[in-house]
Amino acid sequence: MAPVTAEHHEVEEQVKNVIQDLFQVMVQVSNYDSAGRPSKEALAENIQTLDESMRKVHRSASTLPLLPGGGPGIPSPLIEYVENGRNPDIYTREFVELVRRLNQVTRGKMHAFRDFRDVLAHEMDLAMPELREDVGRVVEETGGGGPSSSQAPPPALQLQGAGGGGGGGGGGGGGGTQQQQTG
Repeated sequence: MAPVTAEHHEVEEQVKNVIQDLFQVMVQVSNYDSAGRPSKEALAENIQTLDESMRKVHRSASTLPLLPGGGPGIPSPLIEYVENGRNPDIYTREFVELVRRLNQVTRGKMHAFRDFRDVLAHEMDLAMPELREDVGRVVEETGGGGPSSSQAPPPALQLQGAGGGGGGGGGGGGGGTQQQQTG
């Protein structure tokens, strides 16, 4: 936590004075007698004192340095959420759920690209065996398992080219032509 400076103590005292002045106004309002002259003058005086106290706080607070992050560490949507009378715990829970959903979407995209990379490497290996080393190096450098992973596509995508008849696995070189004919 950052050290508290003398300016912060000064503003803190001024805020306490504002609270005290508000209390005095509340007392005057609750005891207000519209016919009595002293009540009007006392209330007007207390309101002027409150006004001056608030001006002092505003002047002092505007000269204070901002927090290290450039401002308060509270996101403005959270402030709006609370201002609308909603529970900040609900905001946090909704935010965590949103982040979790977005992470799942991103994870799904990563898996889809990984599977696409493996299928593409397998198909390139079948179509252009002379590029096997280059394809294996690219697969390895993009997070794949190297040359051995380019030998067969991932199990989830092997069924893509197979027709309705339950084939597609273990076909060797003929499986590639079957995929081209049916796909």
